[in-house]
Amino acid sequence: MEALKSAPQAPRMNAHCERVIGSIRREALDHVLIMNEAHARQVLAAYQRHYNEHRPHRARNQLTPSAHEQPTALHDLEGRRLLRTRVLGGVINEYRYAA
Repeated sequence: MEALKSAPQAPRMNAHCERVIGSIRREALDHVLIMNEAHARQVLAAYQRHYNEHRPHRARNQLTPSAHEQPTALHDLEGRRLLRTRVLGGVINEYRYAA
């Protein structure tokens, strides 16, 4: 295996990595004051769980990575309660219907 280094200041050489880093910065790190390395690891782990389990992705037709098919549409929303889960102290919110 040989490691290929990308040129500095050349974001198109590794577009996928640049896209993920940009998403992490815009959605999490720009809103949280990081205190130390342990705190940074905690914030990144919480964002990773959100990104891989709840956040919809365009490439997957607005599905989360853990979903295998589109959820069924709910028609009777009057009797349903919406629950909010705060991620990263409220920087990111996840919503779901109560069972």
